[in-house]
Amino acid sequence: MTRKVTIFGSTGSIGENTVDLIARAPETYDVVALTGGRNVARLAEQARALSADLAVTAFDECFDDLKAALSGTGIEVAAGAQAVEEAADRPADWVMSAIVGAAGLPPGLRALRQGKTLALANKESLVTAGPLLLAEAKRHGATILPVDSEHSAVFQALVGEDIAAVERVIITASGGAFRDWPIEALEHATLAEASSHPNWDMGQRITIDSASLFNKAMELIETKEFFGVRPDQIEAVVHPESLIHALVGFNDGALMAHLGPPDMRHAIGYALHWPDRGHVPVDRLDLAQIGSLNFRKACADRYPALRLARDVMETGGLSGAAFNAAKEAALDAFIAEEIGFLDMARVVDGVLMRLQGQNSLSCDTLTLDKVLAVDHLARQVAQEVARGLAQG
Repeated sequence: MTRKVTIFGSTGSIGENTVDLIARAPETYDVVALTGGRNVARLAEQARALSADLAVTAFDECFDDLKAALSGTGIEVAAGAQAVEEAADRPADWVMSAIVGAAGLPPGLRALRQGKTLALANKESLVTAGPLLLAEAKRHGATILPVDSEHSAVFQALVGEDIAAVERVIITASGGAFRDWPIEALEHATLAEASSHPNWDMGQRITIDSASLFNKAMELIETKEFFGVRPDQIEAVVHPESLIHALVGFNDGALMAHLGPPDMRHAIGYALHWPDRGHVPVDRLDLAQIGSLNFRKACADRYPALRLARDVMETGGLSGAAFNAAKEAALDAFIAEEIGFLDMARVVDGVLMRLQGQNSLSCDTLTLDKVLAVDHLARQVAQEVARGLAQG
């Protein structure tokens, strides 16, 4: 019996790895829809290879190119943000949410209405609207499976365990491009330097987020939302080898660690085959060859994003939505070389302080409209703060 699957963000890193796994067992999967961005040539190639029913580009202006690329295939073509969301309404047993940014939240919420499985790689969904997402899953009897390697690791370490017995959750970080730099040098880090990762070959934005540890800050918030643990139970530690993805500590002093190669197909494959374990074509670790594993404290002085994440977890409400929007806007400004590397954290801090002072982050009931409104407001404020920093 085949499973109906949809992949949101199929041309990104997570999407490509998901396509790779599904393409290895074409008789097992019936691909309902693939969505992507401006790389319509790759989206069309994927749609043909997987015999997808529908291919959607998020950009209206790319419609003609995608339609031409899929001419004669019988594959349906659509374009625009609304079309991406509508793709989530098509019945599917398993949906991969791998759109980058806050744009991944609306289709993810709609996919949950199918009452099936949402494999969640979109960090922003839990950071901006964790309670809303989890409530929607509960309402429709759907399952959310984490696909971030760290949260997949925690999820696996908790199989058969009582969450009440958990004392702490430790999320590991590679440390990014600047893990060995003296702190005083970070003020002058360039865009090119921040865009080169010592362990991974990723897109520019996530590579920079890794250097600043904003990606890890997001993951701390995700951990609180998904697993329901307190902020003071969540830790981050720098682990340069990137082989241990997370550890869970229990009330008897035991630590359960999840080890695996730095290959996202492991976490994707776990979610794809869950509740079973299926074969995944990743390298097997040779512990004797690895020899040793190293850990360092993730210092908030070096990584101010971690302190900001703790502020968000304590504040709650709409602070996660503001944090994410400000982070994205600050990253845009850094990539445009309008602000410096450490200015990104200053922008986010400035946005959170201003919006909290205006009482814009309080919220009794979280709704998508409120999340999107704060997202828009935070981006506006972030641009103002960034301009102020650029002008000195």
